[in-house]
Amino acid sequence: MLTTKTKQSLLHTFQKLKVISAQYGLIVNGQKTKYLRSTKKNYELEKSQTDTMYLEQVQSYKYLGSAVISDNSVEEEIQYRMTLGNKACYAKQFLFKSRLVSKKSKLKPYWSIISPTVIYGCEVWVLKETIKKQVNVI
Repeated sequence: MLTTKTKQSLLHTFQKLKVISAQYGLIVNGQKTKYLRSTKKNYELEKSQTDTMYLEQVQSYKYLGSAVISDNSVEEEIQYRMTLGNKACYAKQFLFKSRLVSKKSKLKPYWSIISPTVIYGCEVWVLKETIKKQVNVI
Protein backbone atom coordinates (compact mmCIF):
# COMPACT_ATOMS: atom_id res chain seq x y z
CA MET A 1 0.00 0.00 0.00
CA LEU A 2 1.42 3.36 -1.04
CA THR A 3 0.19 6.58 0.57
CA THR A 4 0.82 9.96 -1.07
CA LYS A 5 -0.82 13.37 -1.18
CA THR A 6 -0.83 14.01 -4.93
CA LYS A 7 -1.31 11.97 -8.06
CA GLN A 8 2.13 12.93 -9.37
CA SER A 9 3.85 11.74 -6.21
CA LEU A 10 1.86 8.50 -6.41
CA LEU A 11 3.10 7.85 -9.94
CA HIS A 12 6.68 8.76 -8.94
CA THR A 13 6.57 6.47 -5.87
CA PHE A 14 5.06 3.68 -7.95
CA GLN A 15 7.89 3.96 -10.48
CA LYS A 16 10.44 3.73 -7.67
CA LEU A 17 8.63 0.65 -6.32
CA LYS A 18 8.82 -1.01 -9.74
CA VAL A 19 12.54 -0.30 -10.07
CA ILE A 20 13.42 -1.57 -6.59
CA SER A 21 11.19 -4.62 -7.04
CA ALA A 22 12.94 -5.44 -10.32
CA GLN A 23 16.31 -5.37 -8.54
CA TYR A 24 15.08 -8.27 -6.37
CA GLY A 25 13.51 -10.15 -9.26
CA LEU A 26 9.93 -9.16 -8.44
CA ILE A 27 7.42 -7.95 -11.01
CA VAL A 28 4.48 -5.62 -10.27
CA ASN A 29 1.27 -7.01 -11.78
CA GLY A 30 -0.32 -4.15 -13.71
CA GLN A 31 -3.72 -5.81 -13.93
CA LYS A 32 -4.02 -6.07 -10.14
CA THR A 33 -2.61 -2.62 -9.37
CA LYS A 34 -5.29 -0.11 -8.39
CA TYR A 35 -5.42 3.17 -6.50
CA LEU A 36 -7.97 4.88 -4.28
CA ARG A 37 -8.48 8.61 -3.98
CA SER A 38 -9.72 9.52 -0.52
CA THR A 39 -11.82 12.68 -0.44
CA LYS A 40 -15.24 13.92 0.66
CA LYS A 41 -15.90 15.47 -2.77
CA ASN A 42 -17.64 13.58 -5.57
CA TYR A 43 -15.41 12.76 -8.51
CA GLU A 44 -15.35 10.54 -11.56
CA LEU A 45 -13.24 7.41 -11.68
CA GLU A 46 -10.28 7.59 -14.02
CA LYS A 47 -7.23 5.66 -15.12
CA SER A 48 -3.69 6.92 -14.74
CA GLN A 49 -0.88 5.82 -17.01
CA THR A 50 2.68 5.14 -15.99
CA ASP A 51 5.39 4.20 -18.49
CA THR A 52 4.06 0.76 -19.32
CA MET A 53 0.78 0.23 -17.47
CA TYR A 54 -2.51 1.81 -16.49
CA LEU A 55 -3.51 2.25 -12.86
CA GLU A 56 -7.23 1.85 -12.30
CA GLN A 57 -8.98 4.03 -9.72
CA VAL A 58 -11.45 2.31 -7.37
CA GLN A 59 -14.06 3.50 -4.86
CA SER A 60 -13.19 0.89 -2.20
CA TYR A 61 -10.96 -2.10 -1.53
CA LYS A 62 -10.17 -4.61 1.19
CA TYR A 63 -6.98 -4.09 3.17
CA LEU A 64 -6.10 -6.51 5.99
CA GLY A 65 -9.72 -7.69 6.12
CA SER A 66 -11.29 -4.25 6.43
CA ALA A 67 -12.94 -2.12 3.77
CA VAL A 68 -11.20 1.15 2.86
CA ILE A 69 -13.69 3.49 1.17
CA SER A 70 -12.92 6.67 -0.76
CA ASP A 71 -15.22 8.90 1.31
CA ASN A 72 -13.91 7.46 4.62
CA SER A 73 -17.35 6.21 5.70
CA VAL A 74 -17.72 3.08 7.80
CA GLU A 75 -21.34 2.17 7.04
CA GLU A 76 -20.36 -0.34 4.35
CA GLU A 77 -17.77 -1.95 6.63
CA ILE A 78 -20.26 -2.27 9.51
CA GLN A 79 -22.87 -3.85 7.22
CA TYR A 80 -20.24 -6.30 5.96
CA ARG A 81 -19.19 -7.21 9.52
CA MET A 82 -22.82 -7.72 10.59
CA THR A 83 -23.39 -9.98 7.57
CA LEU A 84 -20.31 -12.03 8.47
CA GLY A 85 -21.60 -12.34 12.05
CA ASN A 86 -24.98 -13.55 10.78
CA LYS A 87 -23.29 -16.12 8.54
CA ALA A 88 -21.20 -17.37 11.46
CA CYS A 89 -24.32 -17.55 13.64
CA TYR A 90 -26.28 -19.52 11.06
CA ALA A 91 -23.33 -21.86 10.54
CA LYS A 92 -23.54 -22.74 14.26
CA GLN A 93 -27.34 -22.68 14.31
CA PHE A 94 -27.62 -26.40 15.08
CA LEU A 95 -25.59 -25.79 18.24
CA PHE A 96 -27.57 -22.76 19.40
CA LYS A 97 -30.97 -24.44 18.88
CA SER A 98 -30.03 -27.69 20.55
CA ARG A 99 -31.63 -28.34 23.93
CA LEU A 100 -28.93 -30.87 24.75
CA VAL A 101 -26.25 -28.16 24.98
CA SER A 102 -26.08 -25.96 28.06
CA LYS A 103 -26.30 -22.17 27.90
CA LYS A 104 -22.70 -21.88 29.07
CA SER A 105 -21.53 -24.12 26.22
CA LYS A 106 -23.52 -22.05 23.73
CA LEU A 107 -21.89 -18.83 24.91
CA LYS A 108 -18.34 -20.10 24.30
CA PRO A 109 -18.61 -20.18 20.46
CA TYR A 110 -20.55 -16.93 20.55
CA TRP A 111 -17.80 -15.06 22.42
CA SER A 112 -14.93 -16.82 20.62
CA ILE A 113 -16.22 -16.85 17.01
CA ILE A 114 -19.24 -14.65 16.34
CA SER A 115 -18.47 -11.60 18.49
CA PRO A 116 -14.85 -11.18 17.25
CA THR A 117 -16.05 -11.55 13.66
CA VAL A 118 -18.49 -8.66 14.06
CA ILE A 119 -16.30 -6.29 16.05
CA TYR A 120 -13.03 -6.77 14.13
CA GLY A 121 -11.63 -3.29 13.48
CA CYS A 122 -14.34 -1.52 15.50
CA GLU A 123 -11.75 0.60 17.32
CA VAL A 124 -11.59 2.96 14.35
CA TRP A 125 -15.32 3.14 13.60
CA VAL A 126 -16.96 6.53 14.07
CA LEU A 127 -20.54 5.70 14.96
CA LYS A 128 -23.44 7.94 14.01
CA GLU A 129 -26.84 7.68 15.71
CA THR A 130 -28.33 5.70 12.82
CA ILE A 131 -25.49 3.18 12.95
CA LYS A 132 -25.78 2.90 16.75
CA LYS A 133 -29.43 1.94 16.32
CA GLN A 134 -28.47 -0.67 13.72
CA VAL A 135 -25.97 -2.43 15.96
CA ASN A 136 -27.97 -1.80 19.14
CA VAL A 137 -25.22 0.18 20.86
CA ILE A 138 -26.52 2.29 23.69
